[in-house]
Amino acid sequence: MKRRRITVAIFLFLSNSLFAQKYELIIKGGHVIDPANGINRIMDIAVSKGTIARIAVTIKDSSEKVINAKGLYVSPGFIDIHTHVFVGTQAGLFANGVNSVSPDDFTFRSGVTTVVDAGTSGWRSFPLFKKQVIDQSRTRILAFLNIAGEGMTGAEREENTEDMDADSTAKMIRQFPEIIAGVKIGHYNGKEWMPFETALNAAGKAGKPLFVECHLPQYTLQEQLSRMRPGDIITHTFENISERMPIIGEDGKVRSFVLDARKKGILFDLGHGGAGFWFDQAAPAVSQGFFPNSFGTDLHRFSMNSAMKDMTNVMSKFMALGMTLEEVVQTASWNAARAIRHSDLGNLKEGNPADLVIFSIRKGQFGFMDSAGKSIHGNKKLETEMTIRAGKIVWDLNGLSAKKPEQ
Repeated sequence: MKRRRITVAIFLFLSNSLFAQKYELIIKGGHVIDPANGINRIMDIAVSKGTIARIAVTIKDSSEKVINAKGLYVSPGFIDIHTHVFVGTQAGLFANGVNSVSPDDFTFRSGVTTVVDAGTSGWRSFPLFKKQVIDQSRTRILAFLNIAGEGMTGAEREENTEDMDADSTAKMIRQFPEIIAGVKIGHYNGKEWMPFETALNAAGKAGKPLFVECHLPQYTLQEQLSRMRPGDIITHTFENISERMPIIGEDGKVRSFVLDARKKGILFDLGHGGAGFWFDQAAPAVSQGFFPNSFGTDLHRFSMNSAMKDMTNVMSKFMALGMTLEEVVQTASWNAARAIRHSDLGNLKEGNPADLVIFSIRKGQFGFMDSAGKSIHGNKKLETEMTIRAGKIVWDLNGLSAKKPEQ
């Protein structure tokens, strides 16, 4: 009996040794670009229990699945800090409405693993947004909370100053500090600064950044920037419409007070959207070294079918304007993560969530449009091959993870 027990124990030990897999997934031979950690070379990445388990030149350990990424690029999953994803049934509205989009339908195919909703909900409507969308999505969803209590529910309600409450907004943020990234102000046509100051106050109480959208026609750009604090974010950086002064002056240079704001620590998000991106602003800015801090796409029902399209199109567009591949990856990952104060995202440090994108660079002649209907051409275009969210493959364009059919 004793000998039988020993034999069984040896069999179990050998079985576990032979068949147990150390990792759930290994990505082999891809060109890894991880600007946060200074990596720009061919390496292997191992994933276990939804996190980055190891990154090394060669990983020879066993794995349940191995992805051959030779000839492809691998980077942290992209982060889109300006979206509208509080999708629902309300016609003509963004908050709980059809003007927002379901995130999983559009994020993974463009390498995006984290989005931040830009104030579609306010402190009154955030619980519904969380229950209805955030908790149901595979995309990681964070949010800037609108200072208007109901969020983006139309001009009359969004401009109701009686429903702008710094204490209630800050209280909701403190209840969900890992999900709510800050406070948003936008869509206000009055001259008084009460909404802006209330939003700033709420952000201060919660220890979060202020996210300033446009649609504030009575506030000058310089006045907005002067009130903002280091770490606050202004979006629609390269727009050229009547409601806000553009960042490029008549001399063709980035305005001095805009440069001063950046030196102060204010962050400039792209906010492409349907009308927020103009080459006559972006081209001279980029040529002068004034890059966006993040590539917020302003994803919603209308922008996804216009010049914006998706994150990889935006990144390719900025490469055509002169940014390098490493620069656009950093902007879409680590810079965005720092802007929303999530150092666990946007980089491939061991122990961080295994949010990854594998992409290719197509070469040829490609056209990129702006909000004015003008175009430029580039010879490179990013295309997402695979997206991995929390260690799980959620997008596989060409079947990199699929088994070959039996002959």
